[in-house]
Amino acid sequence: MQIFKKIVSIFLRFGISIILLIFLFKQVDEKSMLETVKHADKPLLLLAFVIFLMNYVFGLYRWHMLLRAIKIQLPLKRTIISYAGGTFFSLFLPSTIGGDFMRSIDLAGHTNRPKEVIATVFLDRLSGYIGLVTLALVSVAIGWRLVGDKSVLFSIAIITVLLIVILLILFNKFIYEKTNKLLHSPDAGKIRELIKNLHQEIHLFRHKKETILYNLIMSVIIQALGPLIFFSISRALGLKINIIYFFVFLPIIGAITLLPISIGGLGLRDATTIYFFAKAGVGKDLAFSMSLINFSFILITGVCGGLIYVFTIRHRRIQHHKTPAVYKTTN
Repeated sequence: MQIFKKIVSIFLRFGISIILLIFLFKQVDEKSMLETVKHADKPLLLLAFVIFLMNYVFGLYRWHMLLRAIKIQLPLKRTIISYAGGTFFSLFLPSTIGGDFMRSIDLAGHTNRPKEVIATVFLDRLSGYIGLVTLALVSVAIGWRLVGDKSVLFSIAIITVLLIVILLILFNKFIYEKTNKLLHSPDAGKIRELIKNLHQEIHLFRHKKETILYNLIMSVIIQALGPLIFFSISRALGLKINIIYFFVFLPIIGAITLLPISIGGLGLRDATTIYFFAKAGVGKDLAFSMSLINFSFILITGVCGGLIYVFTIRHRRIQHHKTPAVYKTTN
């Protein structure tokens, strides 16, 4: 029954992505979009793709840093394989969280330390969200006069409040205990257990303050690269608007894309890009083109990640048999 529910859930998300894309394509001039992309500045698109790859490299390093902090001493090659698999599976699973789930499974089986691996993946995602909210708050403070839209301010307020709630539940003992008491119903059992496990696992890092600080700095840098990618794409397409719009809008778009209601954020990312950039006077055709080009980068990287993951199956199997001997000494 559980498997059936999961299959139905995946098909529903595919359906949402397809419906959103069909709706969006009806709102734009496809020929105009194709012409715009065809005559785009190729060196600038290449620059955007290079920045996109840098984002993945920094993300990989951020996760590897967390793994080493709790003495999961993996070769960088093994972390790359798992991370590459995550980028591939995120193309087909709900939002970007699906890829996180797959790399958790991959390394949990390899290291025989599932709780610690899940803790690193969760902290990796949480630090990324903290970096996203930080960037949004700083950007809107700098560019509020330029942006001047209440819906933008409201969106940033929502993602900020959500972050505060998550941090309080996980790190404040009083709020954590109150939350557990509130989740007393049988139906809330799984949620309560999840919060309990995350609370315990995150405390593995309570004495790793330097690692956490570096991780947060890296997260802000990673989040700042996202707007630069879109800015480079926009310039390649001939769009000239103030860069502050990208630093204000992209964190909001990124937060909304995290919602597990579509596959890989497809459709949802495009719709929110059109909606927010319309506030800067950008036409639907151009905004949709920017989003689709960015998705093409995600697709290329994901396929490459899948190839890395598939062609290293034999290597992972060999390493898996060596795992028990290796990790007894590192615990």
